[in-house]
Amino acid sequence: MAKKAFQDYYPDDLSHCYGCGRLNPHGLHIKSYWDGDETVAVFIPKPYHVAIPGYVYGGLIASIIDCHATGTASAAAYRREGRMMGTDPSLRFVTASLHIDYLWPTPIGCRLELRGQIDEVKGRKVVVTVTLSVGGKICARGKVIAVQMPDDLVTK
Repeated sequence: MAKKAFQDYYPDDLSHCYGCGRLNPHGLHIKSYWDGDETVAVFIPKPYHVAIPGYVYGGLIASIIDCHATGTASAAAYRREGRMMGTDPSLRFVTASLHIDYLWPTPIGCRLELRGQIDEVKGRKVVVTVTLSVGGKICARGKVIAVQMPDDLVTK
């Protein structure tokens, strides 16, 4: 049995995100995992994720970096508290700030590797840097400030 991704632990009412929600049938279904002190996710863009022929649309790049980073923030918060993911109360994060640097055109149809590094965990805030690479070449870098989701955003 494969290990569960961070996003697989999100409660059902918080699992509809287009980028990472397991309950969104039209979504991207980003899946993030620990790899030592870093996190990793893999995504293979479809032909319709195109910007110009042969290259990935920048908005898709921002979306998958964002979702990998908020998943990483959630996992980091659980780790900081010494808790298993999926235990209550849920630690779910949303984006307060997203900054993307596009360093190199990202080819379409290739395996995109996202690697997250936790820069800071402080109170309800987690800062994560994510690189997006193809074949070892970094094509984009993102910095996300994620904040723990306020209770009034949770739908019941």
